[in-house]
Amino acid sequence: MSEPVGGRPRRVALLLPGQGAQYERMGAGLYGSEPVFTDTMDEVFAAMGTAGPALRADWLAERPSVPVESAAWAQPLLFAVDLACGRLLTSRGIEPAALLGHSVGEMAAAVLAGVLGLRDATGLVLDRVARVAAAPPGGMLAVAATRAEVEPFLSGTVVVGAVNAPRHTVLAGPREPLAETARQLEAHGLHSRPVPSDTAFHSPVLAPCLAGADERVASTARAAPQITLYSGYTAAPLRSVEALDPVFWARQPMAPVLFWPALDALLSSGDHVLVEAGPGNGLGSIARRHPAVRRGASSVVTLLPARPGEGDRDRAALHAAAEALRARNVVRSAAS
Repeated sequence: MSEPVGGRPRRVALLLPGQGAQYERMGAGLYGSEPVFTDTMDEVFAAMGTAGPALRADWLAERPSVPVESAAWAQPLLFAVDLACGRLLTSRGIEPAALLGHSVGEMAAAVLAGVLGLRDATGLVLDRVARVAAAPPGGMLAVAATRAEVEPFLSGTVVVGAVNAPRHTVLAGPREPLAETARQLEAHGLHSRPVPSDTAFHSPVLAPCLAGADERVASTARAAPQITLYSGYTAAPLRSVEALDPVFWARQPMAPVLFWPALDALLSSGDHVLVEAGPGNGLGSIARRHPAVRRGASSVVTLLPARPGEGDRDRAALHAAAEALRARNVVRSAAS
């Protein structure tokens, strides 16, 4: 079904991707050509202190020295690129009515919503990365099945890490048990593929690493959201009590992501243009399966390419997204 264009102004919701969406030089084609994007990336790199210049160089390199599956590469760069994309959109007059982040994307959403400051949030992301570095080797597995279908194959250490769509369930756990689970699923006709991650995010295996993380969060300033933020951990708008609770943020790396229920709650609140403000196109692909999008009440626009390429592809994707958003009447006339 074709997506509606024109007419009354449309509300925008930003979708901010997390681990698994990353790829080499994601968004790098906008660096140096889009001032707001560039300034935001530089602000995050500066907030990283001595780690910033090396990560910036690795992000811009044709072949990163750190594997992109590594949390040390993916987590801070996804946070930075998501945030830079979000700020770029707002600088062009696109004011989101709602935000929905996936995994570390919720940290970027928290900055955009005014819950956390950029410097504090950057520090929390780096603290998270340092902590999970001590976790046993693990990973994540995307399964084309419902949560109920995969549950018989779960063991003590392999758990449901995310519910991305009714038939898109992500498992997480230590490397060998997860590989055995993949073999069992395949033997029963349930297909799966690895998520680019060398860490078992969103599983209890990370619990020992996160001991004391709430104290680190408690040392930062936090505020109630100024923009409606649908949390992937509660599948509901973030409440002030949750935004201010250090434990809520500290436990996110081990808590399951309920992306589809959160998306359902967002679209149940009314029609939106869903803008995937980050790399990968994965959240946009999932969102296109939602009944509200399939019947044309809501629509999806993606900001960056789905996979690596030359820098001009980033700029072309941004231009196409801007044109799509103008057609949907979501840009203020002063910024059109």
